[in-house]
Amino acid sequence: MTSPATLSAESAEPAARTFTTIGVVGLGTMGAGIAEVFARNGYAVIGVELNDEAVARGRQYLTHSTGRAVKREKMTEAEQAELLGRITYSTSLKDLADADLVVEAVVESMDTKKAIFRELDGIVRPETVLATNTSSLSVTELSSATSGPGRVIGVHFFNPAPVQNLVEVVRTVVTEPVVLDDVQALLGTLGKSPVVCGDKAGFIANTLLFGYLNHAASMFEGRYATREDIDAGMRFGCGYPMGPLALLDLIGLDTAYEILETMYRQGRDRLHAPTPILKQMVTAGLLGRKTGRGFYTYEGPDSPVVVADDKTPSADEAPQLKHDIRQVGVVGTGTMASGIVEVFAKAGYDVLYVGRSQDKVDGVVSAITKNFDKQIQRGRSTEEAKAEVLARVTGTTALDDLRTVDIVVEAIAEDLAIKTTLFENLDEICKPGAILATTTSSLPIISMAKVTSRPQDVIGMHFFNPATIMKLVEVVSTVSTDDDVTETTRALCAKVGKVAVSCGDRAGFIVNALLFPYLNDAVKMLEAHYATADDIDLAMKQGCALPMGPFELLDVVGNDVSLAIQRELFQEFREPGFAPAPLLEHLVTAGYLGRKTKRGFRDYSRR
Repeated sequence: MTSPATLSAESAEPAARTFTTIGVVGLGTMGAGIAEVFARNGYAVIGVELNDEAVARGRQYLTHSTGRAVKREKMTEAEQAELLGRITYSTSLKDLADADLVVEAVVESMDTKKAIFRELDGIVRPETVLATNTSSLSVTELSSATSGPGRVIGVHFFNPAPVQNLVEVVRTVVTEPVVLDDVQALLGTLGKSPVVCGDKAGFIANTLLFGYLNHAASMFEGRYATREDIDAGMRFGCGYPMGPLALLDLIGLDTAYEILETMYRQGRDRLHAPTPILKQMVTAGLLGRKTGRGFYTYEGPDSPVVVADDKTPSADEAPQLKHDIRQVGVVGTGTMASGIVEVFAKAGYDVLYVGRSQDKVDGVVSAITKNFDKQIQRGRSTEEAKAEVLARVTGTTALDDLRTVDIVVEAIAEDLAIKTTLFENLDEICKPGAILATTTSSLPIISMAKVTSRPQDVIGMHFFNPATIMKLVEVVSTVSTDDDVTETTRALCAKVGKVAVSCGDRAGFIVNALLFPYLNDAVKMLEAHYATADDIDLAMKQGCALPMGPFELLDVVGNDVSLAIQRELFQEFREPGFAPAPLLEHLVTAGYLGRKTKRGFRDYSRR
């Protein structure tokens, strides 16, 4: 029988490891960056490379990187010398015998990495932690090359390591809990933000990011939209720092292909099967910025400067107003409709809007007035500008008053039956040649066009909320839309200060078709207990520089809205990977819709 004293001793928390000396195997861009991070924070670092030439290259990386920091006055020359003095170099793994942690950062090859881990296993002390910086390979398989797989862990730094705060800490099924805790604590001393996840190809950030990038490449390959419009859609519609195709060029199409291929082999998720155009471009040597050509063409290899090529839209092709637009009609009085009224009025157009009651009509003027008052208070507008805009705005409760307008923008409830009834009425009321536009974000526009006698004049004009701030408008043409109507709508967007992107009439258009499968994948990741909502959000914000994490965004958008869009996508494309995550369905059923109900993926009732 075990005595109480023994139980107490066994259950006592083991003392945290002391990390003093850090080994880094591989001194390429990433390895040198990791060495710099540890040395910058006072750790002794031993950098190991294959030969003297590779050591010299690694030393040069470190000298240049820290030199740039000195130029930017982020450190002094004395601090640079002290940092570099903490790093010693070697061409032998045997010099890592006394290291407390060894981080492997060599080429992304399982055989190469396993050989290193096998050799390290016979050199380092039994308590030394062995870590890999792999971004896609199985940490579990790497750990099998050692006699102590419990001490092996993934520490996936993001490039450039001295700048990026995110580190994905990858636990295997046999990683010792104390190793996980100690490594997280160590990363905290470096000022990094560690997020913990299981051992699955792509981990958190790459799993979610590369599915989205692959989908964007497939959208381009299918000629659904131009590369410029796909990228502008995600930049201006979601606030992403780069469009997906430009990001693929930056990452390198060969790297993207390898990561997707690895993820597909492990998970057999069709959404990770590299879209054929990636393989074709890699085979042709069009690898992105590093070769000077990928989805875009650059000034030269490794240049960030995009130059015109045969796919670049000509300045002479700027859209023109083929229809005379003098008066704009808006149907609706909600947040979106009010914003659209304000956008057109600010751009100098006379706007006639229709509401169901006088109270709702008055509410639009109140909303515009309130917006202006805020801007005036901040010194961004004047009373004169407010008076000018309000003078251009007229409200009515009679749909028949729209008979004089040149374009009607419908912004009512997202219900196909209600919208089609409205379009039947508009068809009878509006003068010949008037453009009939819908702001739907998910419904088929052709269904509205077909109930009219003028399907050639019906188009999608999908503004983003809040319309007064968001720059993007998706201009959605059906198979019946006249080219002059499309061109006029794009030109009108430019005149009101918006960025127009063109696409066809299919579920999700550009932005939602790329955004919501990514959000759905994040929900599936949470559902599988692969990582926490907080860690997933942090990984996407810090690892991919996104303005919001997926769960923050879902709670803002509303889980009911997200579920409805995801169902539309699944119904249209019949792609198994687009099937709504059961957890999303359950939250909606429970009434946990996000911020609007005070509870979604997080509880807002106490905030």
